[in-house]
Amino acid sequence: MLIGAHVSTAGGLAQAHERGVELGCEAIQVWGQSPRQWRPTRWEDDDIAEFRERMSNGPIRSVVIHSIYLINCASTDRDMRRKSATSLIHALRTGDEIGADGVVLHPGSAKGEPNEEALPRVAELVKHALDESARCPLLFENTAGAGDTLGRSFEELDRLIKLCGRRKRIRVCLDSCHLLASGFDIATADKLAEVIDNCVEIVGIGRVTCLHLNDSQTPLGSNRDRHAPPGDGELGPRGCAAFLSEPRFENLPVLFEGPGVEGKAPAKADVDRMKQLRAQGLRSRKRRKR
Repeated sequence: MLIGAHVSTAGGLAQAHERGVELGCEAIQVWGQSPRQWRPTRWEDDDIAEFRERMSNGPIRSVVIHSIYLINCASTDRDMRRKSATSLIHALRTGDEIGADGVVLHPGSAKGEPNEEALPRVAELVKHALDESARCPLLFENTAGAGDTLGRSFEELDRLIKLCGRRKRIRVCLDSCHLLASGFDIATADKLAEVIDNCVEIVGIGRVTCLHLNDSQTPLGSNRDRHAPPGDGELGPRGCAAFLSEPRFENLPVLFEGPGVEGKAPAKADVDRMKQLRAQGLRSRKRRKR
């Protein structure tokens, strides 16, 4: 796995890369624009060029973009759909420019409507955004299942993929905290393996392109998205070690989003902890094979 974290783009993309290197990251995740406003960020051409140069020669081997949380592709409101489409297209085009491995997207919220009515609206907007961009994949992220959020099960993710015409650019990002919160017991390597078996059967392992390793402040089936530092939550060291050493996740970027042990953005201590847990998980797997 390529272990990394979400890093700030304050000062530009090259600065984000530098922060990732300082944290000891092998992969990074960035916002495509300010997460608190609709106005898109316009990166300078020389900043993009420097970022790509650093990516080609440095220790960081993967970058993904997280779309902003303001987006709701399931909305029926015309203005919200217009803003969501504009933001998502911008994120995908930025992904094209910087060579990102994908744009992570929360599918949205049905806002009280039946999911079967909301899912086609998500697919319609996503297909439009893909048509307006070139190559960057779009990664549907599984959700914790709070309220009317979509994408809490592999069946819903598969339904979205099918509604999008099974396009190759449609992929999946699995979040460990969201899996636990939405009722998937992944606290041990054996239990995680069963869940991933289910994912393989329904979605297909080839669709899984990116991972979020977030521990959870809340227990199994809570439907609450409350992150904890790796090993410090309900998954604990054993569950996080299992996630970080799952053989079917090999070579994928696995990113911690925070808050970290310092109570804010991910720190080097969090990335180091992930590497320790990965090594712990690999040792445990070797012992079980003997």
